[in-house]
Amino acid sequence: MPKEHHFKWEWDFRSSPEAIWPYIADTNRFNQDAGIPDVKRVAGAAAAGDGTRLQMSVNGMTLEWDEAPFEWTAPSRFGVVRKYHRGPMEEIRVDAELTPRDGGGSHLVYQIWMTPRGLLGRLIPIRMKWKSHAEFDAVFRRYDEFAQAGKPALVPPAKVELVSGGRERLAQIRQGLLDFGRDEALVERLIGLIETADDLTLARLRPFVLAEQWAAPRRKVLELCLYGVRGGLLDFRWDMLCPLCRGAKAVAETLGGLRREVHCDSCNIDFEVNFERSVELTFRPNASIRRIEVEEFCVGGPRVTPHIAVQQLLPPGANRTIQPALEPGTYRARTKNTAGAQHLRVEAGGGAEATIRARTEGWPIDEPRVAPRPTLHLENLTDRPQTFILERTVWSDLAVTAAEVTGMQVFRDLFAKEALRPGEQISVGSMCVLFTDLLDSTRLYREIGDAKAFGLVMEHFDVLRKTVAEAEGALVKTIGDAVLAVFRTPAPALKAILRAGQELAKEKPGRKPLFLKAGLHFGPCIAVTLNERLDYFGSTVNIAARLVGLCSGGDVVISSEVKGDPEVSGYLEACGYKLEDIKAALKGFDAMKFDLVRIVPSWAAPKAEDGGKGKTQRF
Repeated sequence: MPKEHHFKWEWDFRSSPEAIWPYIADTNRFNQDAGIPDVKRVAGAAAAGDGTRLQMSVNGMTLEWDEAPFEWTAPSRFGVVRKYHRGPMEEIRVDAELTPRDGGGSHLVYQIWMTPRGLLGRLIPIRMKWKSHAEFDAVFRRYDEFAQAGKPALVPPAKVELVSGGRERLAQIRQGLLDFGRDEALVERLIGLIETADDLTLARLRPFVLAEQWAAPRRKVLELCLYGVRGGLLDFRWDMLCPLCRGAKAVAETLGGLRREVHCDSCNIDFEVNFERSVELTFRPNASIRRIEVEEFCVGGPRVTPHIAVQQLLPPGANRTIQPALEPGTYRARTKNTAGAQHLRVEAGGGAEATIRARTEGWPIDEPRVAPRPTLHLENLTDRPQTFILERTVWSDLAVTAAEVTGMQVFRDLFAKEALRPGEQISVGSMCVLFTDLLDSTRLYREIGDAKAFGLVMEHFDVLRKTVAEAEGALVKTIGDAVLAVFRTPAPALKAILRAGQELAKEKPGRKPLFLKAGLHFGPCIAVTLNERLDYFGSTVNIAARLVGLCSGGDVVISSEVKGDPEVSGYLEACGYKLEDIKAALKGFDAMKFDLVRIVPSWAAPKAEDGGKGKTQRF
């Protein structure tokens, strides 16, 4: 029997376990920083259990192994087992455990068990003893400094090479971004990142993560990245995310490359893509500035799926007790080989312990309430190994979703040709849809002539475009003198249309006041391509369009979905506008009566006789 070698290394850190866990548990970055070679997935090879077949090349020698699913309990422990088919090793086990120190900080115990194969294998433990410990020590010490400072784990590479002429193009692009009015400090931060960061950092730049690291407004950083694409500094990609592991399982260079259905090999599921959660916009340097070589150094560590707080592999009939640190909120407990899930609620005052059982007959429907540091008993009552997963159900708000970015005016202005494949329909989740129309525009053309009236209509489009953009919405299209715009939430939409209406209602030299009619509705929408532009349709859009017919001019009619938004309700209570309740039947929705609210500001035009309070109307 080959002799098993055991290494046990310990460190004391100034950072708490919660602070340093994101660094130490990011095994993909750690392996790169520690000089461990990259790995490749073996296509078509089936690994044991839920594992993954991987390869690594070391000094011309190929190592191949089955890697079991990582096990972890955040923020205290992770481990993995690798069983080798080729190379000088038979098995390697890794276990890392973080515990708090008295008086602050944390203590790390890092253990490795390795069973060598052959003469060459017996040399590897010698290297581990005399060299690997020093390499690990240097990396962990840097991570402790990063955690103390609250900085990202960016270890500058030994050498960064821009492509031929890249530095000159970089200087030109820098000036172009400043000429576009981008924030100079943020431009320098982005340029500096591209000049100094490693490929792993630059392969998938996420604007909202950068904004958090730079303590900068999210929208400013996102807009800078979009202008960076326009100027040739960056490229963007649309990542299609699995709803379970939330990894990017397919990538498209354009919206037209998105697929409605995608398969996730890791979770063995097919999922339907939607703009609200499944599609994230990410960035990387343009190849004319710097070429990025994307490599994987670890495929399954805890930080690959940071929303998963606990992952444990249990043999049939086994049980295990763990004590994770959980943030308040809703969690879902599931296993990879059983259908369904059980939900848990984490809250102060919740129970001290709970039992999570995997059974062949399914999961219980109750929702236990547990404390933020509960004792959880895991039980595998099935006849096969089960990977238990406890994951937060809420999605991170650090992703720039397709629903958000396609609803931005700057995106539609800079990338007007970005559209879905003809005939493709993808859900964008819930949007606030605004429809407007000009009161008596036909009479305007008749009274002042076509040329002058057309100029006023263009002026009114400019006002709407400006106010919509300032409210972080997007003007989708104009239809005659009507406008369709979209917003992610109702309150900015309402404030924007009231500002625009007030501006247009002012009497100016050479023209009379212009009065807008506007309808607002909030609900699910579908994205499509129409006339080579990204457009929206569905019942939400149709209802918003119908609401315009209830207006008299200068007023706004909103649906109960808009009125029920807490921010909208608070705004209406504070602003003092006159509010009128309306019950109406809308064309195309004959079986329904809609409870609506008509907002009448001081600048509204006189109301028509058929628009009275309490009357049932049909439009």
